[in-house]
Amino acid sequence: MSDSEQVIRTQELPILDLSNFLKGQDGDLDLLADQLCKAVEEFGFFFIKNHGVSETLIKSVFSENERWHSQPMENKVAIAIDDNQRGYIQPKATLIKHSTYNENTNLDTNETTVFATDYGVDNPNRKKGKRFYGENQWPEDLPGFKEVVQQYMSVMTNLGKTMLPIWATALKLDKDFFAPYFENNHTYFRMSHYPPVPNLGKNEFGIGPHADTGFMTFLPQAAVDGLEILDLDGEWFRPPKMDDCILVNTGQFLERWSNEKFRASPHRVIPPKNMHRYSIALFVNSSLDPICECLPTCHSESNPPKYPTESYWDFYNWYMINSYPHYAEFEEQKTA
Repeated sequence: MSDSEQVIRTQELPILDLSNFLKGQDGDLDLLADQLCKAVEEFGFFFIKNHGVSETLIKSVFSENERWHSQPMENKVAIAIDDNQRGYIQPKATLIKHSTYNENTNLDTNETTVFATDYGVDNPNRKKGKRFYGENQWPEDLPGFKEVVQQYMSVMTNLGKTMLPIWATALKLDKDFFAPYFENNHTYFRMSHYPPVPNLGKNEFGIGPHADTGFMTFLPQAAVDGLEILDLDGEWFRPPKMDDCILVNTGQFLERWSNEKFRASPHRVIPPKNMHRYSIALFVNSSLDPICECLPTCHSESNPPKYPTESYWDFYNWYMINSYPHYAEFEEQKTA
């Protein structure tokens, strides 16, 4: 039996209402922090509502996603993924090898295009050619596409930074603790298309079981189901449809930084049998280079740090090399 034939329950998730917080009413900070803490410890996922992101903008991004991935293949491969993790990835081209949740053996069926923070031509790390600092690759002859994507990335990044005091308070840190680490933060955006797969094979997925790499992920809900989340008992569930809400989840770097206080929940996507599914996942992460020691409230004599002191660049680079075949190929080319 393929994974698509399993009976999967729908699980309600906590909803954080940001309306008062975004109006500058700090009185909601402790309440939201408590809600976030419980949600992340139990599920690793939660919804936010009254988040201030225009529904018109979200719909425009979904529309641009469909428009771009409907282009001829020769147009898409013209901006093929590069060493900076920016560009287009074809269907059946990726396999998340480094997964402790599943032995992924089949290539993912989705196609994805990745964009990330624009550091500018004068950035010293870009000038040195340091990985992940390179420029975005934009489609040609697609008027308006770049502007919509850039606006979405800017709006969502600002939302993520605005929410940092909630995360900090939930971890019993000063509310401004994370601000220096996000001064030049690294955002990346995966615009994905899941083509229909009428006969899904065993252990085959739109994207295989994995946990995100960074700090927090924003995921406006797709029109077509497919996302499934692994609970603490090892059972898969689907989040419910929630109008005007955005799904948020934690990533592995925050899990490591918090000494596993906050969990990065495994999730996967089952592609639809006869419909096209589009996803717009945006990842708000710390700056690439600051060294991040285990958070001071998350370790003790009886609970020492479980992970090395590292930067997000260190972890992200290690993860990409060990998880994706195209990154292993980039490394082989460097040493050849």
